[in-house]
Amino acid sequence: MTTSAGKINLLGLTQPEMEKFFESIGEKRFRAGQVMKWIHHFGVDDFDAMSNVGKALREKLKGVAEIRGPEVVSEDISSDGTRKWVVRVASGSCVETVYIPQGKRGTLCVSSQAGCALDCSFCSTGKQGFNSNLTAAEVIGQVWIANKSFGSVPATVDRAITNVVMMGMGEPLLNFDNVVAAMHLMMDDLGYGISKRRVTLSTSGVVPMIDELAKHIDVSLALSLHAPNDALRNELVPINKKYPLKVLLEACQRYMSALGEKRVLTVEYTLLKDVNDQLEHAQEMAVLLKDVPCKINLIPFNPFPHSGYERPSNNAIRRFQDYLHHAGFNVTVRTTRGEDIDAACGQLVGQVMDRTRRSERYIAVRQLGSESEQQDSAMRN
Repeated sequence: MTTSAGKINLLGLTQPEMEKFFESIGEKRFRAGQVMKWIHHFGVDDFDAMSNVGKALREKLKGVAEIRGPEVVSEDISSDGTRKWVVRVASGSCVETVYIPQGKRGTLCVSSQAGCALDCSFCSTGKQGFNSNLTAAEVIGQVWIANKSFGSVPATVDRAITNVVMMGMGEPLLNFDNVVAAMHLMMDDLGYGISKRRVTLSTSGVVPMIDELAKHIDVSLALSLHAPNDALRNELVPINKKYPLKVLLEACQRYMSALGEKRVLTVEYTLLKDVNDQLEHAQEMAVLLKDVPCKINLIPFNPFPHSGYERPSNNAIRRFQDYLHHAGFNVTVRTTRGEDIDAACGQLVGQVMDRTRRSERYIAVRQLGSESEQQDSAMRN
């Protein structure tokens, strides 16, 4: 990414891109690895701190490059250990990042867009409309910020962030190039060294880009399903009108097959009272997914203002889960986390007071599709 000052932001460059950059300024390719380690392993954004890089090269880098993450507007920590960051990106919009700890596992939910164009009826982000795509530096910058906040630099084996999911604001497949670049950095040993099984992309169903994804990367895949038939899904997830369930599930199966190993699809299903939580819906879902190797994560809806939807009763949730379980599916129900900082699924509402203009208020909202129990299903074989 080139800044307004004409400098290249090295934060978002993959290893091949970093090597190409150093060659372009007349330097050896091995410098890419040195600088990437300083950026991602040590959280450094000052070239002068790179002690194994010669002074002449450091001065050259200052003239043509920078290391710049998104601006942290706020950070909140829940009583249960959940954390939420609101960060401002170059477009001026704010997005949110959530960290969910559970035992030795720590899952970071990362945003890919400011706002979203898909307008799913139960998702608050869609109510904002689409604002901007995040750059690769702004996507990986969320991991960079979170990693530094935990003191996980220099990098250690026992790191705070063990899993990353592209389930924050936005549809990742509609910001394809930047998201794929960022995910490569997440998995690169010169980046964050996270296993491909522990990096998950969640999509509402952009079929052509699911097929394209398989050509570029082999991360885990999660599908935001939310309805067991086309008529209902057309209402809840409008992109279904373009890519109906049969076409969508075939694309997901092609992706999983392309990975060339035993991997399963994670299916996310937000339960909405009297809308998609009835026994008949569970029965339809069992038929729909009977030939799809998958794990199902049920997400009881957490209401947000003016949503028009309600959370199902605990009995309804258990009934739905029990039916699918008895039908032979691996089914988990998401445990609510981070409610006291508005970081629970469906309640991720970042209310940010602009520190330079106190009269303006930005509200960023996201129906996160997952929590720690979901990530365990998505990442385990």
